[in-house]
Amino acid sequence: MAAITVPVTAPAAASPTAPAHRPRLLVSGLEGAVGSTVGPDGALYVAEGVAGRISRVDPRTGRRTTFASGLPRRIAGTGGAMDVAFVRHRAYVLVTLVGPDVGGTGVDGIYRVDGPNRVTVVADIGAWSLAHPPIPPFFVPTGLQYAMQPYRGGFLVTDGHHNRLLRVGLDGAVRELVAFPNVVPTGIATVGRSVYVAQAGPVPHQPGDGRIVRAEPRTGRVVEVASGAPLLVDVELGPRRALYALSQGHFTAGNPEGSPADPGTGALVRTGRHGRLTPVARGLDRPSSLEFVRGSAYVVTLSGQIWTIDPG
Repeated sequence: MAAITVPVTAPAAASPTAPAHRPRLLVSGLEGAVGSTVGPDGALYVAEGVAGRISRVDPRTGRRTTFASGLPRRIAGTGGAMDVAFVRHRAYVLVTLVGPDVGGTGVDGIYRVDGPNRVTVVADIGAWSLAHPPIPPFFVPTGLQYAMQPYRGGFLVTDGHHNRLLRVGLDGAVRELVAFPNVVPTGIATVGRSVYVAQAGPVPHQPGDGRIVRAEPRTGRVVEVASGAPLLVDVELGPRRALYALSQGHFTAGNPEGSPADPGTGALVRTGRHGRLTPVARGLDRPSSLEFVRGSAYVVTLSGQIWTIDPG
């Protein structure tokens, strides 16, 4: 059974420290923040599963406004609005764990934002997952769709519970591109024709199991790019075309599957020589999503904060 990273709102840990540049707190008070993106206007957009909304954050001032609301809210310890992305200046939201199999009435899939309080389901990923179960089967039949990335007019979507990479079209079509072993795929980044996927690894999320891989959607081939940080949850292209990733941190052995890492043990890492992941900033409190704006890193955390980091 695959592990699932559960975002929870909890008191923030002490301020993180960095080897060279100390992170700066930009925003606090987000409700169940997980995924994020940079919009066409250069602002940050953050999915808040607890509140059922998307917030817009000015990356210079930290001013936060509600961009969209009315999305299905989180039912369990994770789920609801998980990620947000733009295609042709239109916003789309990935929603998971809100269907009947977990006691909800919503649709697990991709929603189009039609207005400040109006959304429309464009892809029912939960129904597709029920009709196309992974091998072996898992205890949540509809899966846990963790992250999405625009790709050729549609989206790539990771399912961290069913361990696969999906291709989802704006017409609602869903198909499996890559079936992973028990590696818990999380964040996605596309660089040209290359698709990079972060992997948290199975419980207990040992550092060697946290990997960045390059996936080839046409063939299903997967090649390891870097490893060495525990519980990776996102990957992005950063300054000087280096790949950066978020390590949520140390996972205490014996905790239930789906538990987050220990508070204050996360890190921003980047690919170094010989495929190793090296720390840029340590002490982050359960980071969940990473974006770059004008060379600076913006890290969203499960404790409802956004930190800015100069990677140097």
